[in-house]
Amino acid sequence: METRVLGRTGRSVGVVGLGCWQLGGDWGDVGDETALGVLEAAVDAGVTFLDTADVYGDGRSERLVGRFLAARGGAGSGLTVATKMGRRADPHVADAYTLDAFRAWTDRSRGNLGVDTLDLVQLHCPPTAVLSRESTYDALDTLVSEQRIAAYGVSVETVDEALTAIARPHVASIQIILNVFRRKPLEQVLPAAAEAGVGIVARVPLASGLLSGKYDASTQFAENDHRSYNRHGEAFDVGETFSGVPYDVGVAAAREVAALTPDGATTAQLALRWIVDQPGVSVVIPGARNPEQARANAAAADLAPLPQDTSDRLRAIYDERIREHVHGCW
Repeated sequence: METRVLGRTGRSVGVVGLGCWQLGGDWGDVGDETALGVLEAAVDAGVTFLDTADVYGDGRSERLVGRFLAARGGAGSGLTVATKMGRRADPHVADAYTLDAFRAWTDRSRGNLGVDTLDLVQLHCPPTAVLSRESTYDALDTLVSEQRIAAYGVSVETVDEALTAIARPHVASIQIILNVFRRKPLEQVLPAAAEAGVGIVARVPLASGLLSGKYDASTQFAENDHRSYNRHGEAFDVGETFSGVPYDVGVAAAREVAALTPDGATTAQLALRWIVDQPGVSVVIPGARNPEQARANAAAADLAPLPQDTSDRLRAIYDERIREHVHGCW
């Protein structure tokens, strides 16, 4: 798999990684053995970057990744594991983002993952005010000096939040929603990150599965799947579910995307390849609920760059169907 340097971490990672939210919860039930099978299939297919968070299944995702790491040789496995912190704060307010809290959260993640030093810790979509405070970055720098973490980044909801974090000298990476249905980061965020040497981790790359082209108006999701309970932002930012696109609009637009799928590829692979093609992207992190999905996602890295006419048509689908619903929101 092609590798790229992940910003200021200095680490080379495969362009297709694995998002591990599904392994913790909020996507229906995924058993332990299936979850470990997903990790094994992804890494065997060339994935070297795993992204998790301390709140995915209240630490379950981290613990499963930790079990897998131990089986693969621990910290010397050649894998880069990124986790996230901050959403354990209750209430989730800016004043909760303190050095003491950072130490407690990262110590818990270190235990869950079975490592002394976390490769990359990302603030997990914090309140916007957190990103403008000097104390935030002073505390993160302290964690680096204490060798609790090797590097830090920020996972954000909005373009403005990303630009605020990119301007900070020690921010290694930005994680942001970027996909065929969420193109706004192409305008300012990716160029600014590239100029600053900051990595871009593209999340929600398949718009919660819409861009697989497999859903229709009759598709049902489990009650414990956020695609059932967060369609209007009831539990967290609505942009995390179907990229904020109204479901019926997304299904119709996804049919048009599917019509552009090249022979020998899937619509999901087309959508992932489009992200890999964007200048400044370090790694894209699709999730997977089973080993077959993990292998298929990794294989998107083997596709040739998309031809210009395909890219132009994808842009037109966005402009005609999606832009009015999302472009001004994030």
